[in-house]
Amino acid sequence: MKAGYDSYRMFGFNRNFKITERKPPPDVVDFFSLCTNGESQMSPNQFRRFLIEFQGESGDDAQRQMEQALHLFRPNFNRCFFTLDEFFTFLFLDDLNGPITSQVHHDMTAPLQHYFIYTGHNSYLTGNQLNSDCSVVPIITALQRGVRVIELDLWPNSAKDGIHVLHGRTLTTPVTLYKCLKSIKEHAFVNSPYPVIITLEDHLTRNLQAKVAGMVTEIFGDMLYCPKVGGSDEFLSPEALKHRVILSTKQPKEYLESKQMGGESSPIVGRDLFEVELFVGEDASSSFKDGTATYERINSNQDDDEDEDVENEKPDQKAAPVYNQLIGIHSGKAKNGLRKALVVGLGKGKRLSLSEQALERAASLYGTNIIRFTQKNILRVFPKGSRVTSTNFRPLTAWMHGAQMVASNMQGYGRSLWMMHGMFRSNGGCGYVKKPDFLMSRGPNNEVFDPKTTLPVKKTLRVKVYMGDGWRIDFSRTHFDAYSPPDFYTKLYMVGVPADVTKKKTRVIEDDWMPIWDEEFTFPLRVPELALLKIVVREHDTSEKDAFGGQTCLPVSELKTGIRTISLHNKKGEKLASVKLLLRFVFE
Repeated sequence: MKAGYDSYRMFGFNRNFKITERKPPPDVVDFFSLCTNGESQMSPNQFRRFLIEFQGESGDDAQRQMEQALHLFRPNFNRCFFTLDEFFTFLFLDDLNGPITSQVHHDMTAPLQHYFIYTGHNSYLTGNQLNSDCSVVPIITALQRGVRVIELDLWPNSAKDGIHVLHGRTLTTPVTLYKCLKSIKEHAFVNSPYPVIITLEDHLTRNLQAKVAGMVTEIFGDMLYCPKVGGSDEFLSPEALKHRVILSTKQPKEYLESKQMGGESSPIVGRDLFEVELFVGEDASSSFKDGTATYERINSNQDDDEDEDVENEKPDQKAAPVYNQLIGIHSGKAKNGLRKALVVGLGKGKRLSLSEQALERAASLYGTNIIRFTQKNILRVFPKGSRVTSTNFRPLTAWMHGAQMVASNMQGYGRSLWMMHGMFRSNGGCGYVKKPDFLMSRGPNNEVFDPKTTLPVKKTLRVKVYMGDGWRIDFSRTHFDAYSPPDFYTKLYMVGVPADVTKKKTRVIEDDWMPIWDEEFTFPLRVPELALLKIVVREHDTSEKDAFGGQTCLPVSELKTGIRTISLHNKKGEKLASVKLLLRFVFE
């Protein structure tokens, strides 16, 4: 970028500001000189050496990146050597020099409970929880981003002969179940080949359950996973369930009653994945004034999503067994309290579902019991009912206790959702992240990881923030300040276990579209496996709230060492076209 001048008009006068020329920071110059022995050009072998020794790339990855860089520059320069400017240009290419790998690299052959799974909440809503439209669009968007658990609320239509998807007891406008299922089939595996789980929150009559069974069978066909009779009671692996769709819902009420009475109802098909589900603090009633102004929520031991009895209807004895046979993961309700439900070894596979408040209380009282439970079973945590604007809770407590499904309102935005995006950038963005070994292991005395224990520092991350660029391309000249170029600074937040949480901040660079900070920060980490590095750029304003300039969140366990380019995103998590930071990561 050539130097020039940027003119701003203030009080009738023009003010000119010099535009900074983009040039490599001193560290980049030093690395180039060291690799080339002071020469003005870098050979392919010297470039490959830089990638291996300074960037920490493996031999194969270094060879691939070298070939990509040569292919990129050869059409323009018709030679195989890099100048310093070309070398610097390569470092600023996020697709070739990003901070994390884009390939799936975790072991995908362990049972499902060994993974954090990208999970949506009320996946059909376009906005708030009260009166927004229900649509297939947010479902498609979530699948395209790698979300693997889609949640649908099923309700009878007004004629009681069809099935709508909507948020019950609200003014949300419905979308048909058929459209939702068709959209899931068409987009389930565009981003990831690993299984999609559909949680059906069923408020249907028995006859309508039979309609669901027919609809699901027609749409998904062989894609639908149906456990085999007499199969293992263990969860299968993501690898074994590739390109499969799994239904998760409660067993039909009359089926459970038949079992309790010793009846001869249709047998459970395959694995007896009876899931224990505890509902705490969710909706019992709602009331509205002028549509959205008043929304009363009463805490009870019911969940408005999955604990509704079907409406009174003459039983259709064939409906429930057919419906039940299509359920790959059964959900239920804990009737004897949370503590008993957490006891591992009672029955076969279980899934426990908790509200965010219930998880916080359980974590404070018997957190290690939760971890023992999640070593063999699945735990789902969902947002509290009062989050009517589709905000989200911080997911770290759930992850620290091994919860596999942390349900988030993907249509919202905010810091908690940024963390979710960050976690699931791991493992090539496939939607399944292998849990750290310490969450799945036990000691010689059957002890498990205790999130309350203060651990020693395991490793230290050093982050050097060199510079940023691209705002001048993606934003209007007066977006940040009507009278002068922006005053940018960067904040770095380490989020994870409480002992690892900290934040740092660069100085403010005034009147510059291309800020150069060249500052280094140190982050001691006790549990780096669960740490996320959140990066936010803001524009300093002395009279108003500082303006937002971009953000990203990165899993520390996946960070590549060396000098890397970080793309920034808007508040909704959408990648900005041009805005990037140049940073260096070093682990000690």
